[in-house]
Amino acid sequence: MMTQISTIAAKEFKDYFISPIAYIVIALFLIVSGWFFFSTFFIFGRADLRDFFSFLPITFSFFIPAITMRLFSEEKNVGSYETLLTMPVSFTDIAIGKFLAATLFTAAMLLPTLAYPLFISFIGDVDPGPVIGGYFGAILLAAAYCSMGIFASALTRNQIVAFIIGCALCFTLTILDRMLFFVPAKLTALIEYIGANSHFTNISKGIIDSRDILYFISLVFVFIFSTYIVMHEKN
Repeated sequence: MMTQISTIAAKEFKDYFISPIAYIVIALFLIVSGWFFFSTFFIFGRADLRDFFSFLPITFSFFIPAITMRLFSEEKNVGSYETLLTMPVSFTDIAIGKFLAATLFTAAMLLPTLAYPLFISFIGDVDPGPVIGGYFGAILLAAAYCSMGIFASALTRNQIVAFIIGCALCFTLTILDRMLFFVPAKLTALIEYIGANSHFTNISKGIIDSRDILYFISLVFVFIFSTYIVMHEKN
């Protein structure tokens, strides 16, 4: 099983770099994230990663669905999905393989941003706790949003529709804990827990809590399992 998953993941990861869209997405992400980092430094005179990490959930809400939208939708359109199903792989292998490829690609997209803490270290002191926590939280957040994006891609043949559904799912989880004033007081704690932003914020401060890690792992499981169900029903 692991061999099939790694084969699918490796193929999908390589396919990202064949398409020019991947380079466009990476370039745009670096421009947007660079703006959040350098505007803090040049406009406010603050050398830290606070704004970069605080805007990351919103940024991911739009960039990750762009990364995942083609994973099932494109294959259904060109007919390669049917070919994939004739191979000795299960629906689970396909879903996990594509999920790992998308998560690895997002990690590769984050890799150049390691220059930001390096830049800060040249002009001041860097607190390693929030930096390590921030990047660890970013990978967990990326994994959760990739699983949601893949689920959206499995629902439709149209990549644009998959992108819109993925954005809606990710953006909703991102802003949920900021909409608590619309929620009855009895449900506030539950809605706050469901929202991704508060969990990511905790980890990005360097506070590693097992409840936050469990939250992201649970999201990944729920949406990969949902993808499996969609694939099984549409087969």
